[in-house]
Amino acid sequence: MGMITTRDGTGIFYKDWGSGQPIVFHHGWPLSSDDWDAQMLYFLDQGYRVVAHDRRGHGRSSQVWEGHDMDNYAADVAELVAHLDLRDAIHVGHSTGGGEAARYTALHGQGRVAKLVLIGAVPPIMVKTPANPGGLPIEVFDGFRQQLAANRAQFYLDIAGGPFYGFNRPDAKPSQGVIENWWRQGMMGGAKAHYDGIKAFSETDFTEDLKAIDVPTLVMHGDDDQIVPIADSALLSAKLLRNGTLKVYEKLSHGMCTTNADIINPDLLAFIQA
Repeated sequence: MGMITTRDGTGIFYKDWGSGQPIVFHHGWPLSSDDWDAQMLYFLDQGYRVVAHDRRGHGRSSQVWEGHDMDNYAADVAELVAHLDLRDAIHVGHSTGGGEAARYTALHGQGRVAKLVLIGAVPPIMVKTPANPGGLPIEVFDGFRQQLAANRAQFYLDIAGGPFYGFNRPDAKPSQGVIENWWRQGMMGGAKAHYDGIKAFSETDFTEDLKAIDVPTLVMHGDDDQIVPIADSALLSAKLLRNGTLKVYEKLSHGMCTTNADIINPDLLAFIQA
C-alpha cells in the first residue's frame, strides 16, 4: 500500500500487490479500492500484479474540495500509472470507475494499456439530453444530491440495501455484511467529493473517448442493473468502441462483481488471457 501526491497536492492512496502483468482496478461511486477485494485476491492468486486506488476525495485519499471531475480523475490515474511504471496493463472499471478508465485510456493510455474492461459502466452518458433521449432525467440526479446533503448515512444504507445489489427484488437474499461494507466505504470518503461526483458520473459525455479507444474492450453488464440501466449504457458503448465485445448477464445487478464474483472473475480471466 502507498500514497502519491498529485500535481495539485492531492494524496492518492493505492494498493499494489504481487508481480506479473498488471491489472488496474477503478472503483465506483462513492466507494473505494476495497470494493475490488474479490477480484484482487482472485487475480493475485492467478499470478497477476493487482493495483487499485482510492479516487480523490474517496476512501483513504485526501478529502480535497475541488477537482472532482473526469478529467482530473483520469489525470490522477495517469500520475499513479507513471509512478508505478505500469505497462501492458489491463484496466478494469466499474460504474463511475468505468468512465474514469475509459477517459484515462483515451487520453493517457497510449502505449500503456493492453486491454480495457467496463463493468456496469456509466458511458456513454447517463443523463437525458436532446442527443441522449433514453437517458435518466436530471431530476433523478438532483434527488441524489438532495438526499446526500440531507442524510448521507441513511442514503447510503438505502442504496446498498436496495437497488445496488438488487436486494430490493422479491427473491433476493440480502447480505448484511455486503450492505455494511458498502456503507463503510462510502462513509470513509468526503461528502463534497461525493456530491460533486454525481455530476461527474451522470453528465460527462464519453462518446468521443469510446470512439478513440482501439484496444480490445470487454463491456460487461447485468440486465437487471437498476443503477446504470443497460439500454442507455452498455448497449450503446459496445457500438461506439472500435474493438468492443458485449457480455450481458441475465438478472444480475449493478453490484455483480461482489455478489456474483464466481461468475465475473472467470469471465474476466478468460478475456485477459485471450
